[in-house]
Amino acid sequence: MAKKNLIVGQSGGPTAVINSSLYGVVSEGLNHHEEIETVYGMVNGIEGFLEDRILDFRQALPGEKLEYLKTTPGAYLGSCRYKLPESLEDPVYPRLFEKFEKLNIGWFFYIGGNDSMDTVSKLSRYAARIKSPIRVIGEPKTIDNDLVNTDHTPGYGSAAKYVASTVREIVLDASVYEKKSVTIVEIMGRHAGWLTAAGALARKYEGDNPRYIYLPESNFDTESFLKDIESALEKDCCVVVCVSEGIHDASGTFICEYDSAVGTDTFGHKMLAGCGKYLENLVRSRLGVKARSVELNVSQRCSASLMSAADQREAVSAGKFGVQAALKGETGKMVSFIRHTEPDSSCRIECGLEDVNVICNEEKTIPSEWIIRNGSDVSEEFIKYALPLIQGQVEVPLGKDGLPAFVYRK
Repeated sequence: MAKKNLIVGQSGGPTAVINSSLYGVVSEGLNHHEEIETVYGMVNGIEGFLEDRILDFRQALPGEKLEYLKTTPGAYLGSCRYKLPESLEDPVYPRLFEKFEKLNIGWFFYIGGNDSMDTVSKLSRYAARIKSPIRVIGEPKTIDNDLVNTDHTPGYGSAAKYVASTVREIVLDASVYEKKSVTIVEIMGRHAGWLTAAGALARKYEGDNPRYIYLPESNFDTESFLKDIESALEKDCCVVVCVSEGIHDASGTFICEYDSAVGTDTFGHKMLAGCGKYLENLVRSRLGVKARSVELNVSQRCSASLMSAADQREAVSAGKFGVQAALKGETGKMVSFIRHTEPDSSCRIECGLEDVNVICNEEKTIPSEWIIRNGSDVSEEFIKYALPLIQGQVEVPLGKDGLPAFVYRK
């Protein structure tokens, strides 16, 4: 059988381990040299591919350099937020497959979140329509942990570890003075509060800060919030709370919209930011106490210094598993994680495959039974779920300047 080539791209927001998934795909592809001639990378995803921006991994990251992908955050190949047309009749599809044929592509991999799985779905359906032999596989990625039909997603464990560690540091900083103060930590999460919930992992004992955690799965009421803060200040002069950027009131209006005009991104999603600042000003004006807000922003998704070893290991395994599945003929699937609880209460994760068509454009939120105290906290069930995902520390290689030795695309 004549050899064919494999191509892989990255899409959406980067994570600490999206390059670990890339490493898994590329290293496994290079290992199957009897079937795979060349492993290509799409520079800036499907959008870059349409503009003929590709690289050959044997030339770009020869030898041991490939290993550095596992400890490099961001997206080595570059990303995009390009949405393929809904209609498979659009001329972009034959154009893409003509390019695939010209490059002798036999396997297409896309690493990303919900919108990226939409791309995998459309390409696999078009391939089936024209009877193309190209195998199309989705590799999951998102710190939001909101992809359905998988226990969790690569990127979440490291981001959750960063959030928990940083919140614990903020709590210690905020407790230095005796003066009453409120610190509001704003964390990413539009409709799913998985990452904000990780703030609960920062607690060292029952009743510790952060005292409250507000998620977008529950309606947020500013008057109830102020009462919660007042109640906490009666017991402790230092109060820290965690809020998702996507918290909204009963009418569905994002809290951040009360502070400033909100734009939209290329997918039509509202660009959320500012609810922490809004609540900071609300606390200061209504309660008359010192208040500040901290927006973790991009650091929560790109920090390699707090990368979870479990997260990195699983991301690599997902990449390798996807290649093995594609070589067996699988297509139109997303690699998933299946959790097995062991007798000693530890958990073991194995890879599986799910139909990407039922995953794209769906969203997994925190189970309602895990949200307690009238929507202001998470239960012990969440703690048990999240703790295994943040375990282990990754040693990031350092350069001669004492800073992380990341790999860069030239």
